[in-house]
Amino acid sequence: MRWDRFFDDLEDQLASEWEAERAALDTEAERLRLSRVQLVERLTLLVAREGAPAAASFDLCDGTTLRAHVTGVGADWAALSPSEGPSGAVLVPFGSFVAIGMPHADLLRTARPAPARSALADRLTFGFVLRDLVRRRAGVAVHLTVGRVLTGTIDRAGADHLDIALHEPGAPRRADAVTGYRIVPFASIAWVRADAAPLLP
Repeated sequence: MRWDRFFDDLEDQLASEWEAERAALDTEAERLRLSRVQLVERLTLLVAREGAPAAASFDLCDGTTLRAHVTGVGADWAALSPSEGPSGAVLVPFGSFVAIGMPHADLLRTARPAPARSALADRLTFGFVLRDLVRRRAGVAVHLTVGRVLTGTIDRAGADHLDIALHEPGAPRRADAVTGYRIVPFASIAWVRADAAPLLP
């Protein structure tokens, strides 16, 4: 009988060691998976849909904090729908995010594997979405990283900059209403609020 107990103990010990080794491998595999997660994937999991998380708090490089829902994610930007303030879409290049605050449950949910993104979403760059606003002749407020705001209509959007005709917010772009023009490098843009919703992935 003692030998039976001895072999049972050995079997239990072996099973415990095997479970511990498997748990360690699973933990290491999860660490490796998380080391490859990109911001675009986490933002994609925040896109508003049924059962979506509460609005998150987005701290931006110009010192602005927006409470908003993510409504779309492109190759290098996200579209936000603010919970308060003026209506319209907010476009934020990834480089302008300083921090994103949310409840712990939503934070953990965004660390899960994201569904595959469409090839279209991966091709929609910040410049592409700004060119959509050019086509729509939408009024915009371009918030710069230095804290200034330029209001008007984007006339052109190049590969790394835009041309904006300055005029009063909410007014149509007419030659007699334009007070000036600016070339604005994308690198100096913190975020853009558009009167019309742009094309979203």
